[in-house]
Order: sequence, then structure tokens, then C-alpha cells
Amino acid sequence: MTIKILGSGCPNCRRLEANVRLVLEARGIEAEVEKVTDVAGILAYGVSSKPALVIDEDVVLAGRVPSPRQLEGLLVGR
Repeated sequence: MTIKILGSGCPNCRRLEANVRLVLEARGIEAEVEKVTDVAGILAYGVSSKPALVIDEDVVLAGRVPSPRQLEGLLVGR
């Protein structure tokens, strides 16, 4: 699984990354986590609200930081 955090490095972007890593570790999920901070890279996904989460090249959320429990629902079973 490849996970990308799209954002400029703002506090919400860092919180999203921390929550993603927390869920991955807690559930023992193997994944590659990348941060995409350049504007061109973010716009390539058609995202205008940040932070955004991309799982295996699908944008699954944008403009908010979900709780670890909500993230678990997005990550488990992929």
C-alpha cells in the first residue's frame, strides 16, 4: 500500500501524517508513507483543500484531519 499526505507541512498536515502512522503501527499494516508538499504535485491530484490523503493513487479525503478511528476504517482491508 502506498499512502501520500498532500499538504504544505502545516500543523494539520503533520497531524494527519502522525495519525496515519499511528494507525499503521497499531494495526501492523505495511505501507509506504510519502509527503507531497510541492504545489504541482498536489494539484496533479485535483486537490484544492489540504491536507489530503491518497491511498494507492485514490484521493480518499481532503480538507480535514480524521481521527485515528476514522483513518482505521479507510486503511484496514485495503
